[in-house]
Parts: sequence; structure tokens; C-alpha cells
Amino acid sequence: MTLKQHAPATLRNREPIAAVLAGELPETGRVLEVAAGTGEHAVFFAGRFPALEWLPSDPGEEALASIAAYREDYPGENLSAPVRLDAAARDWPVQHADSLVCINMIHIAPWEAATGLFDGAARLLDQGTPLVLYGPFFEEGVEPAPSNLDFDLSLKARDPRWGIRDLAEIDRLAARSGFTRTARHEMPANNLTLVYRRR
Repeated sequence: MTLKQHAPATLRNREPIAAVLAGELPETGRVLEVAAGTGEHAVFFAGRFPALEWLPSDPGEEALASIAAYREDYPGENLSAPVRLDAAARDWPVQHADSLVCINMIHIAPWEAATGLFDGAARLLDQGTPLVLYGPFFEEGVEPAPSNLDFDLSLKARDPRWGIRDLAEIDRLAARSGFTRTARHEMPANNLTLVYRRR
């Protein structure tokens, strides 16, 4: 039985996300990936950005095992061993990072995870460094895609604490933690990549 998990969306979105990251991440330093899931993004991005140390994290046992299994086959030296990290927790096992990336977590987690993400990023990141979010969001004045409306209903049916978040709410949460949104990138499949930077 293989420990490697597979998320089909990874193959579809990794190139567009990497294109955005190329213009937003620093040239060197440590990137903390929160909620790294299967580890497929971590392996791909570590290979795409060899001058960066990529540190994947996740709270789940199966995810951590999957990340570690992918890492075993990674030929480079810039992909760190995964660490257990719950975004909603007050204490994180990482004290500093030069950027933070979080893909497809905000909507598949309680609101406390989003709050904890920004609180943790405020502790780890220096002024001007980026926190990059990817996923679906609802925006005021923008007609939501029918697929996102259906997805939101299915998420809430699985767990009433889940659901696609309003971008305005995320912006307010970011501001409370000392972040300003500096970029909004439209992505395939009605997703967005949002970039916030420490003020």
C-alpha cells in the first residue's frame, strides 16, 4: 500500500500557481506551506524554485506520510521534511519564514483556521514578506460561478463550519493581523490567488 496520496486538481493548478509565485516569492529563503495536503505541490514548487527552502506542513497523519513519501523520491536538497502544524493552533513549530503559501485550506476548515493562519503569519513573517492564498472566494459585485455555489453547498453539507469565504472578510482578517492585500490573480476553475504582505 502506497503512502502517496493524489489530488487531481494539483496537476491542473500547479503551473498557474507557480507562474504567480515566480513573481511574488523572494529569490531565496524559506517558504512555509501550510496545509500541504498530499505533498504534490511541495515537490513541484521545490523543483521549480531550487534556491528556496520549501517547508511543507499539515496537521494530518495521512498527509504527513504522503508528503514524506513524495519527498523520498525528490532529487533535490531544498525540500524539508514535513512538520505537523495546525493553522488554528496558538503555537506553531516554526519560528520564522520568508514567505507563507496556503493552497485550498480556507474553505475546507473552520474559520478559526483562517484566523490562526494570519495570526501565525504575523508572528513568522517580516515586513513586506508575502502570504499567498489560493482557492475559491466570493467577491462583492462579482457574480459567483454556479460551480462555486454548488461547491459551497456541498462543503457546508459536509461540515457547517466550512464554506467558500467572502473576500471582504479575508481582507478584514488580514488587516487585523497587520497585512494588506497587494495582488489578486484570477486563476482557472473560478479560483483566485491572493497575496498579502506584512505592513
